[in-house]
Amino acid sequence: MKRAVSCVPAPSRSRLCIGAARVSKQAPLFVMWVALAALPAMAQPGQPAPPLASRSLSSSQVATQLPEGLAGVGIQQKLDNQLPLAAKFRDEYGQEVALGKYFESGKPVLLAPVYYRCPMLCTQIMSGLEGALRAVSLTPGREFEIVAFSFDPKDSPETALAKKEMYMKRYRRPDTKNGWHFLTGDEANIKLLINALGYGIKYDPKTDQYAHASGVMIATPQGRLSKYFYGVEYSPRDIRLGLVEASENKIGNPVDALLLYCFHYDPATGKYGAIAMNMVRFAGATFTLIGGTFLLIMFRRDFRRDKKSSAEAGRIERNG
Repeated sequence: MKRAVSCVPAPSRSRLCIGAARVSKQAPLFVMWVALAALPAMAQPGQPAPPLASRSLSSSQVATQLPEGLAGVGIQQKLDNQLPLAAKFRDEYGQEVALGKYFESGKPVLLAPVYYRCPMLCTQIMSGLEGALRAVSLTPGREFEIVAFSFDPKDSPETALAKKEMYMKRYRRPDTKNGWHFLTGDEANIKLLINALGYGIKYDPKTDQYAHASGVMIATPQGRLSKYFYGVEYSPRDIRLGLVEASENKIGNPVDALLLYCFHYDPATGKYGAIAMNMVRFAGATFTLIGGTFLLIMFRRDFRRDKKSSAEAGRIERNG
């Protein structure tokens, strides 16, 4: 489980000839290189190498005992858990909405649990998310939805609207306004949602603030949890791949599909990492394709040259 962070102020040409009498010395060596490079691409499918022991804060090997005052605070992943789509909230305009409204369009949803009165950490979470999304070409409202929700029942729609306007100014894409949603709710519905997320919080009556962890989540269009990303700074690549994967490749482009072949999500770290064997296969296949194309071009050129030379020799012999 992720350790809680208190919100309290805190990369001369050789000629290859296939004529009957001459074969370049370089060709066999080049063919050998191509053959060797092709081996990984033709290899039988394998499994990714077992991950090294994670030293993230979620690792039980390095987890430390939380102070009694922070007991239960943190993030416990519940991948593939169903969200309570019937839970009721109020949007930034004060209208009562069911959480399921944001899943009706069949898009993945990026969830940000925060509270709007938070003096420090929640602002960092939302700023980090907004900064990462600026580097992601996918469009909120068209290809995915963003739902920030407050786990503080004291937050109001007015406060939520002020937060939305602030982040929309920073994001500088006013056409995406309908893709950003800032919700508030009562304690019962908030509890339903944070429990489904595995998101533990603790209220401190002395400071009137909450101790909580930092992170955002991605849910599938069906409302099932797909990805967790931790901290206050998020990789644009990870956010994009998470959204594409959650959508079952219904958004994104062929490059995203290729990246998902070479990278996989590691729940222990909340990040995408390279799958070494797949990258080797891809590199081998690419080199084979390039090398094969080069050989084909050179062989065809030399074949035409030899044919032309034979024709000229025949004319000279007939004229002589």
